[in-house]
Amino acid sequence: MNAVPVSPPPTSRRRRRFVRPAALLVILGPGLIAANAGNDAGGIATYAQAGALYEYRTLFICVFVIGALVVVQEMAARLGAYSGEGLISVVREQFSLRLGAFAVLCLVIANLGLVVSEFAGIGAALEIFGVSRYISVPIAAVVILSVVLFGSYKYAERVFLGLSLVFLTYPIAMILADPDWGEVISNAVIPHFVAERDFVLIAVALVGTTITPYMQLYQASAVADRGIGPDDYRNERIDAVFGALFAGFIFLCVLIATAATIGGTGGITSAADAARALEPIAGANAEALFAIGLLGASMLAAAIIPLSTAYGIAEAVGVERSVSRRFSEAPLFLGLFTAQVLIGASVALIPVNLIELLIGMQILNGFITPIILIFLFVLTNRSSVVGEAVNGPRFRIVALLCVAAVSALALFVIAVTVAGWLGF
Repeated sequence: MNAVPVSPPPTSRRRRRFVRPAALLVILGPGLIAANAGNDAGGIATYAQAGALYEYRTLFICVFVIGALVVVQEMAARLGAYSGEGLISVVREQFSLRLGAFAVLCLVIANLGLVVSEFAGIGAALEIFGVSRYISVPIAAVVILSVVLFGSYKYAERVFLGLSLVFLTYPIAMILADPDWGEVISNAVIPHFVAERDFVLIAVALVGTTITPYMQLYQASAVADRGIGPDDYRNERIDAVFGALFAGFIFLCVLIATAATIGGTGGITSAADAARALEPIAGANAEALFAIGLLGASMLAAAIIPLSTAYGIAEAVGVERSVSRRFSEAPLFLGLFTAQVLIGASVALIPVNLIELLIGMQILNGFITPIILIFLFVLTNRSSVVGEAVNGPRFRIVALLCVAAVSALALFVIAVTVAGWLGF
């Protein structure tokens, strides 16, 4: 016979609303990892480019994007916890085969170029220390493969969380850069549009690098892989929201630090240009510090992006997918992961302008993101998928506005691009 639960006294109930720092460290996992993976090499390059070109003028876009990121990552975490499956797996079950295949195609297109760009970021980071990319990139590929193929999910998660620590250099750099805080606040709360095509492209890139399809897929799949269910969702929700806010805070720090140091001087064309944002904290060692941050960010994303693709394709065909499985138990899942890492590392050895590659990939993601967000929004409104945890009336309105705004921005850029091709 089960014991009758005793209600806690009012003081205990109130205390439950707050999470102690030590408890937070235990809770953090998929949410923090997924959100921080968005602050990858492409993210850092895009934020730095926005600050260098337009100083603080894109901050109002950043505030919206961070709010949208919180909403989106919470939906992805809730989907994984209440369905017990990843996003593509649920799409396969809830929609037609054609729509499922379309979602997978979007995922593959979005992620393939990103994997290459992350390994290019690794190569660029270590070239600052004089290490050839023909040495650093293969070694990085071996390290990433070893972490995922020969460890459990918990082991891989600890490594990914450790790599997230590199982002703590940017808040310090932002403070020491001594930005004009009046301008920062003004641009953050009041829209400051610039009537230029490049401004709109940067806006789309900011959306694409912050709300990236692989983040939502990894979030939902990792929650399911970790075994988090409805009873554990309260903690996972904290993880998802905190991770999104932390990633957004780092996002702002990079942009503000860059705007304060090199804003208005023109766009960046190399990793060395972007490193100048860290001069207030590191002086002559700015490039070295930037290289460490770029390396950690690229290593994290170079593992998460191919994992999200492997999760998505394995879910689409309904086979075993888990980092905790052996190769013989999940051959397609781990085989896809391995193939992407090897292909990405190989293509990254071809000389290319890193900054152009990274920002171009973020613009592409800006086009594909709305498609994934629409799937996510529809699924979290279905009680057949998440039971009683469907979006509430107010949350549904907020989520719909976020998805609509991101979609409208992407469509506007497509229209501008097509008009340019036609000579208008």
